[in-house]
Amino acid sequence: MTDKVKVRLLIGDTGSVQFTDAQIQAFLDMASGSILLAASYALEAWAASITDSFTSEHIGDYSYTKKTADNKIALAKKYKEEDSTTPAFEWSEPDLAETEDEV
Repeated sequence: MTDKVKVRLLIGDTGSVQFTDAQIQAFLDMASGSILLAASYALEAWAASITDSFTSEHIGDYSYTKKTADNKIALAKKYKEEDSTTPAFEWSEPDLAETEDEV
């Protein structure tokens, strides 16, 4: 599974897609390859694009509240927190090879 597909799964962008592959790659590039951070950026961008739509509607005794943007922002925050608590050691490996100076 590619990193782009993983980002799409995390943000729920699997049906009629919100972002192109190039846009998902841009989020990955901005996040230095971090899938969680890229997903967070994508969710924030998605939430920003829907903030112009109505958040609640009242028709007679019927009322409807739409919290799509709020939910995306909350999930983005969760992914950022998870990303910040992931040890950096996971992304790199120490170079344990001897150098000529040490020999």
